[in-house]
Amino acid sequence: MDPANEVVRLCGEGMRAEADGRGADALALFRRAWERAGDDYEACVAAHYLARHQPSPEQTLHWNRVCLERADRVGDERVRAFYPSLHAAMGRAHQDLGNTGAAGDHFARAAGCLDVLPPGPYAEWVRFAVAEGLAATRGPARRPGEAELTALVQGWCARDELRALALVLPARLGDTGTEQGRTRLTTALRMLHATRRLPDDEQQLLGRTIAALAQEPDGAVR
Repeated sequence: MDPANEVVRLCGEGMRAEADGRGADALALFRRAWERAGDDYEACVAAHYLARHQPSPEQTLHWNRVCLERADRVGDERVRAFYPSLHAAMGRAHQDLGNTGAAGDHFARAAGCLDVLPPGPYAEWVRFAVAEGLAATRGPARRPGEAELTALVQGWCARDELRALALVLPARLGDTGTEQGRTRLTTALRMLHATRRLPDDEQQLLGRTIAALAQEPDGAVR
């Protein structure tokens, strides 16, 4: 986003007000951004931040819907990377209203476009939010070898095996049940297996977990 754009600048000031605990100031800045929006792109950006400061779940859903509709109207590369977050926000809004089916649909749509995000902390944060939303609305991703992997993670936690946890947990916690999710998880497990740092019994269990994942049919999801 262009920091010289007035709407983007106002939203940036609003985010800083949020970080300082000045919620009323943040809301006022986001409202100004909405009022100054001159096209669908600017309105999309302002609506995204307005949705964060609404007094009711219904109003939160309304502004998230406005944001998504404006992004659809833009329809070009400027908004392409917005969609995972936009659908995740719609999913959370529906979830808060008890609309489990609609929430699950939006989380699934978010999962389907996560690959547009460049690697980094923001992408991981969105991935975790989507995986959490899917688990709450459609049940957790059920991979072959899940019992074995759970036993391994519990053992690593018990003895503070931080390197193994640091390598595997991001892929596991961000598993959205897609083929991409399986690939990320399998890659992390194979990298850990190749280090041969684990005790023999865990090394063998890890090998069985990887073999089980390899037997999952392509395209298997929740």
